[in-house]
Amino acid sequence: MKPITLIQFLIEERRAGHINAELSLLIEVVARACKRIGVAVGKGALGGVLGNAGTDNVQGEAQKKLDVISNEILLEANAWGGHLAACASEEMEDPQPIPDMYPKGQHLLLFDPLDGSSNIDVNVSVGTIFSVLRCPDGVTEPKAEHFLQPGTTQLAAGYVVYGPSTLLVLTFGHGSHEFTLDREVGSFVLSRRGIRIPETTAEFAINMSNQRHWQAPMQRYVGELLAGKDGPRGKDFNMRWVASMVADVHRIMTRGGVFYYPLDAKITAKGGTGKLRLMYEANPMAFIVEQAGGAATTGRERIMDLQPTALHQRVPVFLGSKQEIELATHYHVEADGAQG
Repeated sequence: MKPITLIQFLIEERRAGHINAELSLLIEVVARACKRIGVAVGKGALGGVLGNAGTDNVQGEAQKKLDVISNEILLEANAWGGHLAACASEEMEDPQPIPDMYPKGQHLLLFDPLDGSSNIDVNVSVGTIFSVLRCPDGVTEPKAEHFLQPGTTQLAAGYVVYGPSTLLVLTFGHGSHEFTLDREVGSFVLSRRGIRIPETTAEFAINMSNQRHWQAPMQRYVGELLAGKDGPRGKDFNMRWVASMVADVHRIMTRGGVFYYPLDAKITAKGGTGKLRLMYEANPMAFIVEQAGGAATTGRERIMDLQPTALHQRVPVFLGSKQEIELATHYHVEADGAQG
C-alpha cells in the first residue's frame, strides 16, 4: 500500500468535509515548524542549545534555551500565512497578535512549544503540544478572553514527540492518527490511523515522590494498585514515569495505560489549582485521548467540559485507559460526597 503523507491526509479530510483549507494550511505550517524544532533538539550540545536561557516564563519557571528557540520558531512560522487571528503560548503572558502587515485568518492557536524541557539536558524525549480554536465572529483583534473556550470547542489538537523517531499525533474530532517523520524525504507519513487505547490496563504513570501530599482518594486508589494481585484489584500493576507529558501520553496511545497528575497539598498550599496547564496541555491531550477511546478528567469532572477562567489556568489531569480513569474519578467524587 502506498504511504499516505500528512498533506495527502489533510486533503482527504478536506474532501470529507472535516476541515477547511485554512485549518489544513495551519496544520501544515505547525508540522513544518515542528520539523525545525526537531532539528534543533537533535543537534543537542553541538547546536549550543542546551542549558538555561537565563530567563523565566510567565509562570516564573526557568526557561531552557530550547524553550525560547521553539517558541520563536512557532511564532515566526505562523505569522504570515493568513490562517491565524492570533496565537498564545505557555511561554508568554499574553496572546501574540498577527502583525498588521499580514492577512488574518479565523483560527486561534495555542501551544506548549517544548513540553518536558527539563529533560532536554539528559536526552529524554520532549515534545510540542498544540490546540486550535475558532476565533469568535466579529473579533478582529483577539484578546486573552477570546481564547477562553471549553475543550469541547477545539477544532484540532496534536502533539509531536522528538524521540528516536519524530512522531505527530493529530485529531480533528474524527479519531486520532499518528504520523512518523521520514527524515530522508522530509515528510510526515501516516503510520497509524484510528488509534485505539485499550479500556483496561495494568500500567500507570504518576510521580510517586509526591505521594505524601496526595488527597485521601488518590492515596486509596494508588494503594490498591501497589497491593497488586494480593490486593482488592486482584492483579499486578507496573509503574512508568518519564516526567515528560508527551512521552508518558504517547506510551498510553501506543499500548494503553493511565497518566495522573493529581491535586495535592503541596499545590494547594501555594494557592494552586493543579500542575498542568488547561489550555496548552490538558485540553489538547484530553481531545486526543478521548478520540482514541480513552477518558480524561480532573479527578472530579471531564476536562473538556471546563469553562476556562484564565489563559494560564492549571488543573489536575487524569487520562488514559477508560476503566481506570473512571474508577480513580469515582473515588474522588465519592470522597467529596462523603465530606459534603
